[in-house]
Amino acid sequence: MSHERQRLPLLTPAAQPAQSFTSAELAVAELQRLYDEATLFLTENFQSVLKSGTPTARYRAFYPEIEITTSSFAHVDSRLSFGHVAEPGTYATTVTRPDLFRDYLIQQISLLLDNHQVPVIVKASETPIPVHFALKDDAEVTAGTGDSPDFPLRDIFDVPDLATTNDEIVNGFLTRDEDCVGPLAPFTAQRVDYSLKRLAHYTATQPEHFQCHILFTNYKFYVDEFARFAEAALADPASGYTQFVAPGNVIFGRGDKVSDAGLTPQMPAFHLKRPGGDGITLVNIGVGPSNAKTATDHIAVLRPHAWLMLGHCAGLRNSQNLGDFVLAHAYLREDHVLDDDLPVWVPVPALAEIQIALEHAVEDVTQYSGYDLKQIMRTGTVATIDNRNWELRDQSGPVQRLSQSRAIALDMESATIAANGFRFRVPYGTLLCVSDKPLHGELKLPGMATEFYSTQVKKHLQIGIRALESLREMPLERLHSRKLRSFEETAFL
Repeated sequence: MSHERQRLPLLTPAAQPAQSFTSAELAVAELQRLYDEATLFLTENFQSVLKSGTPTARYRAFYPEIEITTSSFAHVDSRLSFGHVAEPGTYATTVTRPDLFRDYLIQQISLLLDNHQVPVIVKASETPIPVHFALKDDAEVTAGTGDSPDFPLRDIFDVPDLATTNDEIVNGFLTRDEDCVGPLAPFTAQRVDYSLKRLAHYTATQPEHFQCHILFTNYKFYVDEFARFAEAALADPASGYTQFVAPGNVIFGRGDKVSDAGLTPQMPAFHLKRPGGDGITLVNIGVGPSNAKTATDHIAVLRPHAWLMLGHCAGLRNSQNLGDFVLAHAYLREDHVLDDDLPVWVPVPALAEIQIALEHAVEDVTQYSGYDLKQIMRTGTVATIDNRNWELRDQSGPVQRLSQSRAIALDMESATIAANGFRFRVPYGTLLCVSDKPLHGELKLPGMATEFYSTQVKKHLQIGIRALESLREMPLERLHSRKLRSFEETAFL
């Protein structure tokens, strides 16, 4: 700590007493009020310091917090995997962006109130809000000045603390803090804020546009087809879709000619919106497990209801044909990017609700059913590897492992997305399309690729959309089942 920082007085918003609530709506309104007051305090003082160039104080404001204390075990519907704490005690979580998470917070707090029959407490926490997260956009950082401040920002404001911005809760390493308070939600406010900023950076769209049902792909062909689907859906009032948002936060409405707006962020996201966030978001994550992990690490804080991988893969069986579909029932994880967070010995199971939705969607779109479905779709293990040129290795290594695992397809993203879904308690699934068969000499040539993409991408995307639309009609408590929950879980989904 610098000598200058020690001499400056610390200014904070006026302290306010904690309030007790038996209404989820009123509790969220108080969270919003506290958050607005804190961020306005930081923003105004930040602008003032930038304008004057001479700080006269240190400034600190705190995230709002919600807390519940129960002295008895709850008698809840044992089929419900969330909405209640495991045992008596005090549980709390810091909260950010109550405007963005309003519906989610009301739902989760309502379940707490119903299941435990005790009020929740809303108050300012002891966790400072980093000034970077209080500012609404980058324009506020440079407003009023063309230069960076000539003093260390951290001497005047709190900045992100990566030592405490982590995944200890979802990874199962943090069950109680030093005050014996248990976590109420899977992510802290600072962890959420960190991801919201990363999402805007990587996808070039603001987090509020993301929908509850996510498609991941690794080819732009799917983006083009998704734009065409969106245009048709917006033209149909019965579809329920109201807007299409492309990178750059470009919004298209009914009757507009839909496009991808020409921007090329690292992982562009496209959002076909419905009221309440019940639409579909498509993210082109590109190639590789690192991108797959990055995207899912940050989208997870939005608490989506399901995410699916729609991509291309190498078919590993001679009986497969180019264009066949692969429904993953298991995963061979050789992507390595999640080994420290989710050891490879942890099984990543197939989820029945997702598998059934995908299989029925394949039947609907292709008009194959029953035993005939095996002509175009295989179920089995999908291997995900981090080496794109695995074929150039000594074949006795990777090929033997692939054979022993009974793998039927190989890609570079699916197991990563499924494993992170398992880790973050987000229902997941994978439907791939065979685009080459490297073990059998069938590689993608330019002419073959053009024909393949033109005939298969549309069907493949339709299947993914159809599956998510059927999952949308499923009760949330059924989709978010106990299969994704460990011994000690947070009450919030």
